[in-house]
Amino acid sequence: MLYVVTGPPASGKSTWIDAHATPRDIVIDLDRITTALTGPGAPAWNQHPLHLRVAHRARYAAIDEAVQHLDRLDVYLIHTMPNARALARYKRLNARIIAVDPGRDIVMQRIASMRSPEMERVATRWYNARHRLPTEPMPQASRTW
Repeated sequence: MLYVVTGPPASGKSTWIDAHATPRDIVIDLDRITTALTGPGAPAWNQHPLHLRVAHRARYAAIDEAVQHLDRLDVYLIHTMPNARALARYKRLNARIIAVDPGRDIVMQRIASMRSPEMERVATRWYNARHRLPTEPMPQASRTW
């Protein structure tokens, strides 16, 4: 099964996956990939644009490979704001789309304390487009921060 986990920045997408995925599953998370590709002490968020560029390429390759094995394992993919093309692909793959959203106020507080200011724009775009996502209700709240 493919689980596409969506939500604004700092909403708890990784935490949701940590609570549901098993060691046998594949987790494709751009933050984790970037951390794996950078040296010790690199930030977990607010990464350098060149680090992100390399990590995006690795993410695309991981997605392409992982979806070939959905009959044998579960794949958890974080995709903050999938566009129409991505959503169509996920639909063809019979993905479950999960929205993790503790609420705009909580997200904006988390962004202010942990993330770069441009993430506020990303969160605002996510909330403005939220009605277009064919998501399932989030089965649990994200962690308390």
